[in-house]
Parts: sequence; C-alpha cells; structure tokens
Amino acid sequence: MRPDRKTFAYAKKLLALSLEDGAVSAERVDAVLQALKSNPPRQAKAVLRAYSKLIERALAAQTAQVESAVALDDSALAAISQHFSQQYGRPIVAKTRENPQLIAGLRVRVGDDLYDASISGRLERLAAGVR
Repeated sequence: MRPDRKTFAYAKKLLALSLEDGAVSAERVDAVLQALKSNPPRQAKAVLRAYSKLIERALAAQTAQVESAVALDDSALAAISQHFSQQYGRPIVAKTRENPQLIAGLRVRVGDDLYDASISGRLERLAAGVR
C-alpha cells in the first residue's frame, strides 16, 4: 500500500535531513530516528516505512553492485568507483560479488541502471535478436 501524499512528503523531508553532500549519512539517519522516537508523528508506521524505502533507494543509488566471473582486485574496484562517480556526479562505492555464470566480463548495477558487459549477457541478447 502506498503512503498518502502528506506521509510521503514528510518522509522525503526526513530523507533530505539524512543526506550529507548528497550521500546518506549514518549519523544523520540516527539523529532523525532519535527525533522521531522522542516526538512520533501521526501514522508513525507509515512514515517509517516510506522513509525506510527512500533510504534504501538512496543507498542503492550511491552503490555500484559489481558482478564478475572472477574476484576483482582493489585497484579495479577503485577504478570502477571513480568511473561511476564521475558519470553520476556523486560519490559511488563499488561492492563486488562473484558470479561464475557470467563466464567473463562485468555486470554493474547502480540504483535502477544496469550495465551488462558480460559474455552471458551478450549471448542472451544475441539469442533474443537484440544487439
């Protein structure tokens, strides 16, 4: 169930208070939660649910989930972080996970954006008739 407009607007204001230089700050999130605890708003559960979803989205937008067939070294992750930070104009942290099904190459997800430069992704696109 979607929150009503007032609840969502309130949650967005809480999100804005939780950001520092465009990134989610753990200290600010703690401060927001402490303020909510001491002075709960109406429909506190709905506000907290909406705020939680907005925080999850913001964290996903500042994280590059990198999948590769083999383990990547720290310099490769730093280069990926730097590339996507420049592309998006905000700090992006790269996190890696191995996925042998990719065969070779990378698959990177930043927020809702997916960059697929893997062999398995290319084979799937060829099978579907998409370049």
